Amino acid sequence: MPSRFGIDTSILVRLLTGDPPADFERCHRALLALVEADDCEIYASNQVIGEGYIAVQHHYGVSKEDARAGLREVLQSGLIQPLEGPAVLDSLAAGKPPGLLDRLIAGSYASAGLGTLTLDRKMAALQGARLLK
Repeated sequence: MPSRFGIDTSILVRLLTGDPPADFERCHRALLALVEADDCEIYASNQVIGEGYIAVQHHYGVSKEDARAGLREVLQSGLIQPLEGPAVLDSLAAGKPPGLLDRLIAGSYASAGLGTLTLDRKMAALQGARLLK
């Protein structure tokens, strides 16, 4: 059975930005070695994905659209996969309200078998979400 690891936000941001290049190369090489040589599975949680999404916008000036596209690319690279499964890729592809973080929140609850209660009408439109009245 392969070893399984979850990454933190610093690794995801490094993979998204490639910055600084030397650290990116070291990080990428180490992850690749784990996946190929040690037969490991590497995951990113919805919390890490959400933090990475915000971090690249705030610190690197990346647009929301480009941040979502970059995250999709990293999570489909074969190196890192979303802990919450392929539904995360659908959330990243959706460019309309509700926003990515609301979608990730609802997705995390859904993967745990829970519905989502919200006061936000747009979020309430998501599958499994309900407006708290």
